[in-house]
Order: sequence, then C-alpha cells, then structure tokens
Amino acid sequence: MNKASQITSNRSGLLWIPKTKTAAQQWDSINWKVVRRRINKLQARITKATQRGNRNLAKKLQYLLISSFEAKLVAVKKVTLNKGKRTPGIDRKTWSTSPTKYNAALSLNTKGYKASPLRRVYIEKKGKKKKRPLGIPTMYDRAIQALYAMALDPIAETLADKTSFGFRKKRSAHDAAQHIFYYSARNKDPQWILEGDIKGCFDNINHQWLMDNIPIDKRILKQLLKAGFIYKRQLFPTQAGTPQGGILSPIMANITLDGIERKIKEKYWKTPKGKTHHIRYNKHKVNYTRYADDFIVTANSIETLMEIKELITQHLNPRGLTLSEEKTLITNIDSGFDFLGWNFRKYNGKMYIKPSKSSIKKIKETIKTTINAHLGKSQSQLIKNLNPIITGWTNYHRTCCAKETFSQIDTYTFHRLWKWAKQRHRNKSKKWIRNRYWQRTLFRNWIFSDGTIQLKNASDTKITRHWIIKFDANPYLPEYQRYYYCRDMQRIQETNQNVAANGIFGE
Repeated sequence: MNKASQITSNRSGLLWIPKTKTAAQQWDSINWKVVRRRINKLQARITKATQRGNRNLAKKLQYLLISSFEAKLVAVKKVTLNKGKRTPGIDRKTWSTSPTKYNAALSLNTKGYKASPLRRVYIEKKGKKKKRPLGIPTMYDRAIQALYAMALDPIAETLADKTSFGFRKKRSAHDAAQHIFYYSARNKDPQWILEGDIKGCFDNINHQWLMDNIPIDKRILKQLLKAGFIYKRQLFPTQAGTPQGGILSPIMANITLDGIERKIKEKYWKTPKGKTHHIRYNKHKVNYTRYADDFIVTANSIETLMEIKELITQHLNPRGLTLSEEKTLITNIDSGFDFLGWNFRKYNGKMYIKPSKSSIKKIKETIKTTINAHLGKSQSQLIKNLNPIITGWTNYHRTCCAKETFSQIDTYTFHRLWKWAKQRHRNKSKKWIRNRYWQRTLFRNWIFSDGTIQLKNASDTKITRHWIIKFDANPYLPEYQRYYYCRDMQRIQETNQNVAANGIFGE
C-alpha cells in the first residue's frame, strides 16, 4: 500500500487523508485496523479511569473519542453494515455508496445537534397478537448514537452487574443459561425460582433518571430522548422511555437495571462479621441472573423470594419501572420454568436444559410457512431458504439437551416436505415422488436434495458444551484480549467440527 492510500495520524491525533482523492477513494482506502486500534486505546483508557473512580478523566477521554475522526468513520461504518442499513428514517435517506459514507463521516458534528423525530412502525411480537412499537431514527441520528455508544459502553461495561448477560459485548444467552445451571444443578442447590419480567422496560424508563445518571453530554442525551416520533404523518412527543431500535437504548436500559445484583448480595451474602459478597455465606442460596429485562432469582424458600421481589420493586420505582404481575412468577425447579427459549427443570433430582415448547412451536411454524410459500418454486430455492432457518435454530440450542428435539424437527420437516411434493405432483406415484426429490447415499436414505444442494438435518448438529464467560473479563481491557481470542477460536473450532460431522452425510 502506497502513502497516498494509507491513513495516518498527525500530532494532534486527528486522522489525515490526502485531499487529492475523491470521496469514494478516500473511504475505500481507509485502513480500518489503524482506525480501530486508536479507538480501542481510548476505550481502554476510559475503562481504566472508570475502574479508578476518576469520572473527570473518563469524561475528558469520552470527549476526545467523540471528537476524533476515526470514531466518526467507525460510527458511519457501523450503521451502514447492520441489519437496518436499508431502512430509512423520516428523511428517507440511506448511505449506500462510498462517497455518501465518507461525506457523512465528515458531516457528523455534535455542536448544535438537533435530533429528528423517529419513524414509528409496529412489528409482530413473538407469540402474541399485540405488536411491538419500533422507532427508526434517520441515518444521521443513528451515526450520532453509535458515536456516543462507543464512549458510553466502556463505562457501562465496567460498572455493570457481573451476572448480567444481555446486550453486552462478548456475552450471550448461553452464558446466562450456564450460570443458572451452575447454581441449580446439584441436590443441595435452591429449589424455588423467581421468574422476573419488567413491564414495558424500554417504553417506561424515567427520562429524568436517565438525565441524572447516564454519563454522556446532557444536551445530546436530551435531544435523543425528547425527539418524539411520527406516525401517520402526525408528530407525537416522548415523555418516557428509550426508543426500541436505537443503538444507545440497550446500553441505557442496562445501566438503568444495574445495581439489583449488588443490593441482593449486600442483604443476603453476609459473613459472620458482616462482610458482603462472599458466596460461602449465602445461606439463603440466593442467586441472580439477568438477560436484558428478564431475570431469574433463586432461593431456598418462597418467603425469601417475596422479600427479594419487594427489594427489586423498590429499586425499579425511582426509574419509572414496575414488574409485570402476569409474568413475574414463583415456581419450583421440579415444575420447571422457561427462560430465553429453554426449559429448565429437574427430573428425579437431575437438571436438564431443553428447548422450550414455545420455541419448538415457533420453529415448526416457520418451517411450515416457508415450505408453503415455495409450492411453485424450485427444490433448490426451497433448500436454500430452509437451511439457514434450521442451522440458526440448531446452533442456538446445540448447547442443551436437544438431540431428541432435533430428531423431532427432522421428522416434522420430512412430513411437511412430503406433503409439499405430493401437492406439486398429484397424479404421480409415491415411488416417483421419492425418486424425484429424495436421494440415497451409503450412510443415509431419504436425503432431500436436487443433486447440487441438500437439506440440512437438525439431528446432524453435534451437542457441544458452552463454557461460561469469566465474570471479571472486560472486553475493553488489553489484558483480556488473549482470553477472548482463545474463547472465540474454541467456538470456531467447535463449529468447524460440527460442519465436518455433517459433511459425512454429503453436506
């Protein structure tokens, strides 16, 4: 790469790109490794300042990050690569070309910034007739949010509850499931479970609490919170909540809910000398796991869980939040409970995690709908659309006891495909239909394939154990980079082994 195509940093720390190039050439020639390295260094410094309790230094470093051209480039790249890159806001603009992306990064300016209203749409809510409101910002507003998210997330990550797993870098629902299994699997572990759900979390967070507690520029934050939304050409003000669909919203929601774990430990994890946060003296067997606005609390008695429910309610009230009475339940581990698409239950004293009935029902409905939509389309097109659905679902559930469920999904898929084939050829025999759409190999019969591509079998997915993340690991600190690298490589290796196992059967 010659000097003209390289991105360098001058003494002031700002990014410099030769002006002789066009905007398209300048965007395409960006060295993203250099850009991200500088941002990572600033985020690491913000994290360390937060750990030391030096809020003033963290605030200065945040300003330095937000003002840097590198951060503006990354913000634009982020909003033009995510799922909503083709979904415009009220201005109906998208950034799809290299010149528009580079010029957008040049135009990002927080001075005098005024947020545009959101475009309100409603999407289907999982398993319910009620629709979920979604606010779609303009591309410019999304980039501003991404810019401030880069400065806010290191602080939120450092101060977060250790057993919070939703909307956090390098953490997943599988970590939450393994944490629940860890403190519920043995015979001496707690038997009573509080299933918690916060009513309309994103829609009801108190704006004043956010203004007082979110450590970013208050003027920018007020613009984002009070932007309002447009629905059917009418402007509606926003008095509470954070917009679902905004980049900053998950981070602010996590900050709002953080602190519950600390309060629980201060009350129930006490040594004989009154010290807290020591699991050896957790005589009430109280444990806490949260993923986004859903949480699980265990205890050795219903009375203890009722106390904890009241404690959580007191924590949420100043934030404008309440618990959902319909979804907040106390159950016994022998009866089981659903969480994040899994069912957790003890059978004769042994703990099992299986795909929940609602999750199985949903994947079956998706498979059925997809197959019915391809009645007049080719077999290869049907396979191409079914394979990602089956792969995504099995990859999510492959860390639990799902082998029997995977076989059940295969059986269901086969019956739906047989019905699909018979509808296409009503006058043909069963033998003709089988030879037309199914093939045989040395290892398996009834392979749904057109000779070039074949359908994935859910039961070919290998069950693999998920190793829970270290609670103290911080993705913004350089000392944990090797840990995360090894963890990612292990996950890639398990995926490759799974693919190799499927390859035995001709995939």
